[in-house]
Amino acid sequence: MSVRKQSFIQGAMILLAAGLLNRILGFIPRIALPRMIGAEGVGLIQLVYPFTIVMITLIAGGIPLAVAKLVAEADSRNDQYSVSKILRTSVILALTISLIASVICLGLSEIIANHVMTDSRVHTAFLVMIPILPLVAVSSVWRGYFQGKQNMIPTALSQTSETIFRIVLTLLFAWMLLPYGLELAAAGAVLGMVVGELVGLIVLWIQFINDRHEKPNLVPQPHNKTPTNLSQKMNHRGYLRSLLQTAIPVTGNKMIGSLSYLLESILTVRSLTAAGIAAAGATAQYGALQGMVIPLLLLPGALTYSLAVSLVPALSEAASRGDWSTVHIRLHQSMRLAVVSGAPFVVLMGLLAGPICTLLYGNDSMAGMLRWMAPLAIFLYMQAPLQAALQALNRPGIALFNTFVGAAIKLILIVQLATNPDYGILGVVIAIGINMVLVTMLHWISVARCTGFRMQSLDFIKVTTAMIVMSAVALWLWNLDLFEQTSLNLILVSFIAVIAYLLLLILLKLIDRHDVARVPIIGRFFTSKTTP
Repeated sequence: MSVRKQSFIQGAMILLAAGLLNRILGFIPRIALPRMIGAEGVGLIQLVYPFTIVMITLIAGGIPLAVAKLVAEADSRNDQYSVSKILRTSVILALTISLIASVICLGLSEIIANHVMTDSRVHTAFLVMIPILPLVAVSSVWRGYFQGKQNMIPTALSQTSETIFRIVLTLLFAWMLLPYGLELAAAGAVLGMVVGELVGLIVLWIQFINDRHEKPNLVPQPHNKTPTNLSQKMNHRGYLRSLLQTAIPVTGNKMIGSLSYLLESILTVRSLTAAGIAAAGATAQYGALQGMVIPLLLLPGALTYSLAVSLVPALSEAASRGDWSTVHIRLHQSMRLAVVSGAPFVVLMGLLAGPICTLLYGNDSMAGMLRWMAPLAIFLYMQAPLQAALQALNRPGIALFNTFVGAAIKLILIVQLATNPDYGILGVVIAIGINMVLVTMLHWISVARCTGFRMQSLDFIKVTTAMIVMSAVALWLWNLDLFEQTSLNLILVSFIAVIAYLLLLILLKLIDRHDVARVPIIGRFFTSKTTP
């Protein structure tokens, strides 16, 4: 069967379905690992992760978006010759950079572990993580290719396969190596991540081979068969230049976020130590924040990521035609869905932080952090679509500046607040929360200036009303204490409160049958009712 191009919303919904499944499955190791290796073991993994993210960002940060954008533009001209050349140039570029970076990391591994990550116990885990760099580099190019084709199915299949294998192998390897010490257990968990990434790459490769067989003109043709004069004039240097013009600003934008993440991990541990907390305790507290609290906040991010990925080719295509009406429609759809989907998570995490943490992690010591951050998370959910819009509209430099300002203020606040014994880890929470709000507001102002886009204030009033009613329902049911077991009460309260919220969305006309009809699988039952 031939690969079918999806609409903006269909593509987002396909990625959402995969993203939600992956997020839910991803909580299995999030829950099991702390119980298996403790917060300190999770902290060791979290110390390795930020540096790895920096390297991945340097290697492939802007390449997927650049490939998606260029492929979408070439595909709109039906220029398959250019598509093939873009893909080949991107793979060579990503693979070359990743192999060089891998050799550098291998040679400097001890220095990085001892002086950058501040804990020599992470050395083994860091060595195990190095092979992930070329794997991510190549897979990012293929994901960008399929996203540019506006076919999100291969990306969804790859992500789901990677998640399943990563979960199983992370827990298996950590359990097998735990008797040999916490250091090797953390390395085992990292090894599971690497193998999972390899599986995801293999799935993408299979999808690409199938796509190439269905479209044989993806193989470069002689110049006398080249579809357009534009592609005739382009050589490898021309395609490389086009890639870098988009990829470098986007990489810079992501690099600021990644470096901020790395410096955050370093400064947090050092600041907490300066506040009088032992090094092991500081690592454990940071592990609880980044390994337990932040993943909960990011659960609705499955939709915002899906919207951001689908938004780039959709906006690029519309903007290239000068169709600003479609640009505004796509922006409104993405922002409305981001806010509507994130709001119920904000309510539940804010009101029931203690029971949620107890159910998932076996204790509620991190509940205070979750309770503080939950109300601000709504800004985080809006951030990804706004940033994607700036990048799709050839304004990556603006997104870069906004991210830099937010990161700088966050790091300054971490040093100022976390070194104060009265704040401690709460100072880090405050700094991250301010960063969420500031960057989102800067992105919002920038998008409004670039496009003239204005979000309908009535939508925010409706969502706020639904959140207030949902909160009242949740608190009323929780205070009834219908079951002796807290976990059963939590599940019942969450289910009924979410149902009440969804009913309010329908009554307030924030969602309708047309929205549901675009959801994969479920939508087929509504199609006949939505088409005249």
